Amino acid sequence: MASHAVCIQRVAPPCFGASQVNKSKTVSPFSVSITRRKRRSSGVRCSLVDFIGGDLVKPDIGRWLDDVEKHKAIAIYAPHEGGYEGRYLNRLKEQGYYFLDISARGLGDPETTLLNPYPVCPAHLGKQPIARWYYPPEVDYRLSALPPNAKGLVVWVIEAKVLSKSELQFLALLPSLRPNVRVVAECGTWRKFMWKPLAEIAELVPQE
Repeated sequence: MASHAVCIQRVAPPCFGASQVNKSKTVSPFSVSITRRKRRSSGVRCSLVDFIGGDLVKPDIGRWLDDVEKHKAIAIYAPHEGGYEGRYLNRLKEQGYYFLDISARGLGDPETTLLNPYPVCPAHLGKQPIARWYYPPEVDYRLSALPPNAKGLVVWVIEAKVLSKSELQFLALLPSLRPNVRVVAECGTWRKFMWKPLAEIAELVPQE
């Protein structure tokens, strides 16, 4: 408090008396910022969606399951904050599906990685000989490891927006090559969780 009084004496003009300086009203910058925040926040309006979540308010889980079985390859668009797609993923798990989570970045050729043995060259650090290892096909390997009571395998592709049109077309045709496989590709973001058939996004069929 003493340091605050010294600061007032320095700022006050010399024509003011001591009594006038003590009676002068000082405004703290913190109080100004608080009043500005109050004025700005007075116009905010909240709805039921802000407290519960758009995926819980909209009863579209049944349509989601029907479209996955009908189209077999789905392109989804989720909000930026994330978390919405996990509820739809859990519903597929409850149906008996197992998941293969892959990222489109660094995937390479999807056909080679998912359906054919593909080579991997480990780092040799300049001293070891350059070697090449072969990994089994990601989809076929996991299909062979599924339990008997499994309904199928869902290939969930993260960041599929970086894939080319030909690569998206292969993912859309993958369920026709492997009937027990379903494909879900995250092709972008939107204000709410929505999805479309991947064949429409890859322009294999005309969009509705």
